[in-house]
Amino acid sequence: MLSVGLTGGIGAGKSEVSRLLSSYGAVLIDSDRIAREVVEPGTPGLAAVVEAFGPEILTDQGALDRPKLGAIVFADPERLRVLNGIVHPLVRDRSAELAAAAGPDAIVVNDVPLLTENGLAPLYDLVIVVDAAPETQLDRLVRLRGMAEEEARARMAAQATREQRLSVADLVIDNDGPLEALEPRVATVWAELVERERANRD
Repeated sequence: MLSVGLTGGIGAGKSEVSRLLSSYGAVLIDSDRIAREVVEPGTPGLAAVVEAFGPEILTDQGALDRPKLGAIVFADPERLRVLNGIVHPLVRDRSAELAAAAGPDAIVVNDVPLLTENGLAPLYDLVIVVDAAPETQLDRLVRLRGMAEEEARARMAAQATREQRLSVADLVIDNDGPLEALEPRVATVWAELVERERANRD
């Protein structure tokens, strides 16, 4: 098995790279999706979050009120640390389960938005960074996602810098251009991953 960490700044196009790698045969483990699943109604994760933050972070239907919780934790680093202390181990355990089920010859791509920020690069056989210039990221967030420029800049500033991400990269996928330029680059990286997985086996 080849374990790959995939990351990139907001607006860099990591989701599209994930989709392409998955279409080529990668087993995709999406940390963001797992982070939502481990705090769904009825889970021990949600019970632990309610115990830490109180029942007011629930909607009337008993689900996690993400905007309300977000407003609490992003204004208070200590509260964010408490939340991460609950959610991160659950995500890590579930990711490990999915990876173990993938089979010995699988290429497992772990889509981890905050890989750099959380110092997770050593967990993987190699790290792929999807890279785009900050002005490209900003343009995509404003034009394609409809974010206000101020919000887009704040979201970008809250993440690792481009230089920090590139410093942990084993492979870089340049996604500064149009979508049609991306696919051949991802196909080249996939061929390299297949080669490395074979080498691991030999």
